[in-house]
Amino acid sequence: MSILLRINAALGAAFVLALLASGLVCKLTLESNARREVLAEAALMMDSAIAMRAYTANQIEPLLVEHLKNEFLPQSVPFYAATQNFLKLRERHPQYSYKEATLNPTNPRDRATDWESDIIQRFRNDPTAQQVVGERETPMGPSLYLARPIRAEAKCLTCHGLAAQAPRTEIASYGSDNGFGWHEHEVVGASVVSVPLSSAQASSDRTWRTVMGSLAVLFLGLFVLTNVVLYLMVLRPLQRVTAIADRLSVGDSSAPEFPAVGSGEIQQLVLAFVRMRKSLAKAMQLLEP
Repeated sequence: MSILLRINAALGAAFVLALLASGLVCKLTLESNARREVLAEAALMMDSAIAMRAYTANQIEPLLVEHLKNEFLPQSVPFYAATQNFLKLRERHPQYSYKEATLNPTNPRDRATDWESDIIQRFRNDPTAQQVVGERETPMGPSLYLARPIRAEAKCLTCHGLAAQAPRTEIASYGSDNGFGWHEHEVVGASVVSVPLSSAQASSDRTWRTVMGSLAVLFLGLFVLTNVVLYLMVLRPLQRVTAIADRLSVGDSSAPEFPAVGSGEIQQLVLAFVRMRKSLAKAMQLLEP
């Protein structure tokens, strides 16, 4: 095998390994960034819901205190307001969701599903947990969810403590079977935001393919450039020197002078051949009668 083939084999193996390693690192980094972006988006939605609840509790509810004595208005409930706000969002973005999932809700719409109940149970088992993040499959593809616990506060017990003590307007609207029996500081549910991963993953995959394609072109260019440099600076000078040395080895004194080519080690090799030729010529003169 020629030296050029051996060098190409070594370079090819090095480039393939570098490409594979770069591809793996790039893919892991892009996937991590995509997940982090989706999580940031989910956190923003959650903070928006919290802001909506705070606005309703601090700005809307006080204005309706007297009216609520005669008619129960769900719009005055902070959790209801946040839910309605995101239901409007879902009209244009059905893959996003927000839910105040509760084990024993007043409104059946808010009853926790099986997987939401598991999240609530995790918060109940670990009182210090402030947030749960996970992934789940949905009909629209993989989705990342962010959940935070809902704990009953003292003011919540006015409507969710004992049914007998609840506002009569609330009983008239929802009945006395659900949404009661809560206790202060008890985890009664979880606010759950779900954000699709498919779009971020698709963007990550496109970026990965672009990066890998660019690296492949770069490595191919380096491979070709290395071969050209090797041929011009090493192989071609060696071939010329070898051809002349081969003619001298069979006694062809008409062979041309060794060319002054190359530099460094190549130049030292050429100079050694020049000295050898002179020594050989002197030796031949001494042998002549």
